[in-house]
Amino acid sequence: MTPQNIPVHSPAVPAPEAFTDAKAAVARLEELYHIATTYLSDQFRRALRKGPDGHRIRAFYPEIRITTTSFAQIDSRLSFGHVAEPGVHATTVTRPDLFRHYLEQQIGLLLENHGVPVVVGPSTTPIPVHFAVAAQSDMTVPQEGAADFTLRDIFDVPDLSTTNDDIVNGTVVINGVAPLAPFSAQRVDYSLARLSHYTATDPEHFQNHVLFTNYQFYVTEFEAYARQMLDDPKSGYTSFVSTGNVEIWDAETPIAPVDKQPQMPTYHLKREDGSGITLVNIGVGPSNAKTATDHIAVLRPHAWIMVGHCAGLRNSQSLGDFVLAHAYLREDHVLDDDLPIWVPIPALAEVQTSMESAVAEVTELSGFELKRVMRTGTVATIDNRNWELREHTGPVQRLSQSRAIALDMESATIAANGYRFRVPYGTLLCVSDKPLHGELKLPGMASDFYKTQVTRHLLIGIRAMERLREMPLERLHSRKLRSFDETAFL
Repeated sequence: MTPQNIPVHSPAVPAPEAFTDAKAAVARLEELYHIATTYLSDQFRRALRKGPDGHRIRAFYPEIRITTTSFAQIDSRLSFGHVAEPGVHATTVTRPDLFRHYLEQQIGLLLENHGVPVVVGPSTTPIPVHFAVAAQSDMTVPQEGAADFTLRDIFDVPDLSTTNDDIVNGTVVINGVAPLAPFSAQRVDYSLARLSHYTATDPEHFQNHVLFTNYQFYVTEFEAYARQMLDDPKSGYTSFVSTGNVEIWDAETPIAPVDKQPQMPTYHLKREDGSGITLVNIGVGPSNAKTATDHIAVLRPHAWIMVGHCAGLRNSQSLGDFVLAHAYLREDHVLDDDLPIWVPIPALAEVQTSMESAVAEVTELSGFELKRVMRTGTVATIDNRNWELREHTGPVQRLSQSRAIALDMESATIAANGYRFRVPYGTLLCVSDKPLHGELKLPGMASDFYKTQVTRHLLIGIRAMERLREMPLERLHSRKLRSFDETAFL
């Protein structure tokens, strides 16, 4: 028999059922997902042990579906939690255990806003065996040719036709059923696997507020801050997770260094409700910035902020000054195919005011005096680390015309991907060199700068996140990031 006419075996699952209670709906999603992935894992073990037995193994992602027949009167102040127009809207779901709180919240808003039930049942999208066994520490899918049978003849493998950003990019073709969420289940599974690989921490440790940095010096300070918080029972923070999923619950427990650092070392200062802070050292360059944000976006964080170093472009700036970005000159190029360069990336007032207030609190300066240490303006992001070595006339003229006050290699990428993925974003940089004015980043200067400024800069980022944490979601996730016809799920 050819692979096309091999009989297909699937697990028995409950039929689609309507729910008017969000918790019950999510419980059914978890049940369906557990049945499907357990079946695939068991059958995969059996195939590795005994070989295939003449039939194809397939299980399906669970699905949420809602059907509306009228234009509901929705609170116009809300940017999410409702569908744009009557019709059928659906999304496949993966890891409902990981997304339980998010799903309960989003389904609850649907039920409240539309007054009709949601239907939960199996979808028609197969679960790739690679993703089904991802949580099994004792099992990995062998590479093509390593097993005694052709994997894709027996099991489903990742399918790029359903693993894309068509929904968030606004290019999805709707054939009767409109998307209910910004990402399909396979797209989420793909990113969860990549997150584990690039950050060496499991996705369940990620918190709702993410700080990005481009220097390892911030990591040391973040761990020191985390230990202070764990020593304070009133802080609300419960544990600290280091690279390699090493988790500590008290300030005194040592953390052994890992043998091999991942590409993007990541650390999590956790709270029980997920409202803690994650720090990702993305390293240098727009490619890393895009990679990190592409995958973290599926976790639907409430905000991400870049707290890195930059080149100051104005003679009036000093090393150690802060730069609060209110616009971006995008010359990083990594997102040009997904988000055209003509799309404006606006500053978000909620994030801007939180960062400015945090700078004022930490520096103990306010009003006009705050301008002594912080400038607000355009940040230019480029894809050439050694831009200083090129002929200056053209680049410097463009920088001047854009009114740029700082230059780096990550900030515009992170902001643009925040805009694309509807994740509130912001940028607060620290001037570490002034190459146009003869102050290059040399070892001695850099060491003194890092010692005096990193602690303060990181603390400002943390304080800004703590302010955003206190903000209602409907205010933080405003309509500024939503297009004409948006998915109901945030």
